[in-house]
Amino acid sequence: MSVEVIDCEQGTEDWFKARLGIPTASRLADVMAKGEGKTRARYMHELVAETLRGSAEQDTYTNAHMERGKEQESEARNLYALLKDADPLLVGFLRNGRKGASPDSLLGTDGGLEIKTALGHIQVERLQRGTLPPEHVAQVQGTLWVSERDWWDFMSYSPGLPPLIVRVSRDEDYIKTLAAAVDAFNDELDLIANSLRDPRGMFRKAAA
Repeated sequence: MSVEVIDCEQGTEDWFKARLGIPTASRLADVMAKGEGKTRARYMHELVAETLRGSAEQDTYTNAHMERGKEQESEARNLYALLKDADPLLVGFLRNGRKGASPDSLLGTDGGLEIKTALGHIQVERLQRGTLPPEHVAQVQGTLWVSERDWWDFMSYSPGLPPLIVRVSRDEDYIKTLAAAVDAFNDELDLIANSLRDPRGMFRKAAA
């Protein structure tokens, strides 16, 4: 598969359209969720609904905390550019077959950048560990898989504290596991969506 770079602003109608009905890197942890499977099932049902409806439920809710997070992400990107003498490229969405990602930036021809803002106590903990936080492994490796790039810098940022920047290389074994999980997820998604349509593509009536 080839990578399609979709030039749009994240959070806009075009962005929602680009990612319609496909698993994305930020939700791959949900795809791989174990246990009772409620997290995976909920994400599955969200994408089935998008597929049947032909549109996404756009969450336009925002608050002061979310707006502050957006501002801090921009601050973090500017700081990264300064520290690394880099020129981060903003893109809207990457699509590669039936998977996608919304990178915070692309870097050159081989890399990219994922930014997470953090409260102070979380940042201190991350700085002490000095590694990619486990809760973000699926997203970063998933973005590497989608983008077909070689490395990704993870940056954790909290104003007034040192930034954490960790370079992450492709983990091919982990990516194989991701690929198998996403293939199974998409097969199940198709099965559910098709079961809710009649042969003409319309919705089945609920049984009386």
